[in-house]
Amino acid sequence: MRLGVLDVGSNTVHLLVVDAHPGAHPWPAHSEKVVLRLAEQIGPDGALTEAGADGLVRAVAAARASATRLGSGDLLAFATSAVREATNAAEVLARVRDATGVRLEVLSGADEARMTFLAVRRWFGWSAGRLLALDIGGGSLEIAAGIDEDPAVAVSLPLGAGRLTRDRLRIDPDGAEPPPAGAVADLREYVDGLLDPVVEKMAEVGWERAVATSKTFRTLARLAGAAPSGAGLWARRSLTRQGLRQVLGFVRHIPPRHLSELEGVSVGRAHQLLAGAVVAEAVMRRLDVPALDICPWALREGVILRQLDRFTESATRGDQA
Repeated sequence: MRLGVLDVGSNTVHLLVVDAHPGAHPWPAHSEKVVLRLAEQIGPDGALTEAGADGLVRAVAAARASATRLGSGDLLAFATSAVREATNAAEVLARVRDATGVRLEVLSGADEARMTFLAVRRWFGWSAGRLLALDIGGGSLEIAAGIDEDPAVAVSLPLGAGRLTRDRLRIDPDGAEPPPAGAVADLREYVDGLLDPVVEKMAEVGWERAVATSKTFRTLARLAGAAPSGAGLWARRSLTRQGLRQVLGFVRHIPPRHLSELEGVSVGRAHQLLAGAVVAEAVMRRLDVPALDICPWALREGVILRQLDRFTESATRGDQA
């Protein structure tokens, strides 16, 4: 079967179309995305701006047209923290539905963490033992750990790279000067404070293998020397805490407008790199993680895998009847 998953994230609207069937590896057939940075288009009142809503409607309409053209039988459409936390979320969702016919399911932060964990578990398999999965998005940080496919603990914190760039560092993407040292120190203190209640909870679960997903972690790993995307999906990639500290040490001194000149750093997310590095360093330090394996599967793949599981369960019930 051919499935489409539409991920309305805090940075991008990403359509992934895969060919898959229960029990098989879902193979990507098509991928397209639009950078909207919705996390940075939240007004002082907490509402998504009119410009942000306009861009979202256009992006969803284009994604639906592509999915239809490619013969996707199902379009699994979901939204994460930027839409979830907007004070006008209901109005925005209704507008998207009326204009495009696409009903966006708003995922809770815990559900994001659970489905990302499922993708990580399926990628590494049971031999990985107890897993710790970390994901830094535009609006939130997801942390999950456990031995099964459903994690024992799944936590979401408002520590996304886009959110912190907007609210804490207040970085201009075209800025000619890096943020002051005091602002970075304040951000680190803020991140540590939000991590405090999570650290003990995660330590109680424990893990044998620590894994990271998301564009932020992949970019940081690349800057620390991991294989480029051109090396392929199967290349092993990792990020050490020492390597991350070195990356953080130099990116904090680079003006935002020059960050995209670094290898592996995309133009649309370059100015968020510093905030993402601060969060990554804090969570690795606080959870005492010396190194992370980078997983190419994340939330989108988790959503697809969960849907395939539902197809299997439905078919099994039909056979039993």
